[in-house]
Amino acid sequence: MKVILLADIQGHGKKGDIVTVNDGYARNYLLPKKLAAEATKSVMNEIEQKLAKEARLLREERAKAEAVAEKMRGASVAVYVKCGDGKMYGSVTAQDVADALKKEGFDVDKKKISIKETIKSVGVYEADVKIYKDISVKIKIDVKKAE
Repeated sequence: MKVILLADIQGHGKKGDIVTVNDGYARNYLLPKKLAAEATKSVMNEIEQKLAKEARLLREERAKAEAVAEKMRGASVAVYVKCGDGKMYGSVTAQDVADALKKEGFDVDKKKISIKETIKSVGVYEADVKIYKDISVKIKIDVKKAE
């Protein structure tokens, strides 16, 4: 019997795949547990439309991410820290950078900011900001002494 998998089934395929399975396995396990649907023309059309909609939404999401990346590319953010006698109190964290980016108009989660080195002194540093699955941007962090 031909069925369309509605979930990943180990040994048979991934969600959306059309596979041929034994009739008993389909009728007694896959169909009652709603892990698969019988591959009729109407169901096939419905699944194709769902997949097309998901693909369109992913394309739109990626386009938005690319637009944000283009705006953010080469951006520089200023982070002001308390200093005393030439030493910084603490270090600059991803949260500090995320807050500075928010002031610039970019809403980025701190988990998506990767600072290569520990920032414990005033100066200019680089960080990577992951915007989408495979889209990341390098930004400059300008650490300055707070007045």
